[in-house]
Amino acid sequence: MEYVQLGKTGLRVSKLCFGGLVIGPLQVNLTIDEGANVIARALELGVNFIDTAELYDTYPHIREAIRKTNKKPIVASRCYAYTREGAAQSLEKARKELDMDVIDIFGLHEQESRLTLRGHREALEYFVNAKEKGIIKAVSVSTHNIEVVEACAEMPEVDVIHPLVNVAGIGIGDGTIEEMLNAVKKAYDAGKGIYSMKPFGGGNLINRFEECVNFLFSIPYIHSIAIGMQSVEEVEINEEIFEKRYVPEELKTRIKNIKKKLHIDYWCEGCEKCIERCKQKALEIVDGKAKVNYDKCILCGYCASACPQFAIKMQ
Repeated sequence: MEYVQLGKTGLRVSKLCFGGLVIGPLQVNLTIDEGANVIARALELGVNFIDTAELYDTYPHIREAIRKTNKKPIVASRCYAYTREGAAQSLEKARKELDMDVIDIFGLHEQESRLTLRGHREALEYFVNAKEKGIIKAVSVSTHNIEVVEACAEMPEVDVIHPLVNVAGIGIGDGTIEEMLNAVKKAYDAGKGIYSMKPFGGGNLINRFEECVNFLFSIPYIHSIAIGMQSVEEVEINEEIFEKRYVPEELKTRIKNIKKKLHIDYWCEGCEKCIERCKQKALEIVDGKAKVNYDKCILCGYCASACPQFAIKMQ
């Protein structure tokens, strides 16, 4: 496994980052033990970097994987807090549920613009203060938008940026993949740690797997790539690809048959909570039920967290 310095953080991370979203309740909903086994295999194979978030509800899975392997990975997490009190609660929740006194990387989740960054300023300042106290090692911001990457490139208080990057630009909220890469390079040149997300557009680009992988490998200003993995087999496949930097022929054939989708059950009441939650504007109400526009959906599953009827599932 290749390891790199994550910007100026002093953290040395594996090029392959374990994306913690898919194992949790927003997607395949593995039990703590099942999820821990998947993470544990990644740790055994040399992956030392895990991405998660308060929303994902996977802290227990990570804690159990650490207990099983006795290996301490670098963990990045984030939250939606915008007040000092909310930021404190979210950080303490992470420390408690991960059983860690110090969180390596912590910050703001899914920022949309310079305006939302300003709206979350109080929480961001709390994280900066927590870094000064040694409670976290680096302050981060995640985003799907170019404007936020450009803003964070100029913010000395932000150490790490987690942007959406894939060959087709699926999920970028305010421009093209070329514009996103220009912003990412600017941030990289400013010394920010960069680890990307959604390399396969949430599964929409899975049939272009090899192209997606080669595209990301060709970008010199991304330190690490977060990939969601839901089974030991997927961990082993991705580890092999990152070790050898090519996609085996057998895997290319197998991947062609994989297709993820967002399923909305018949008991959906059309309350529009999912529509309010979806930042991609990929949902609408048709005949009293929520309906997915797959041209916009990045299969993140965040909408499921807002559904009061538990009618949305990732399949």
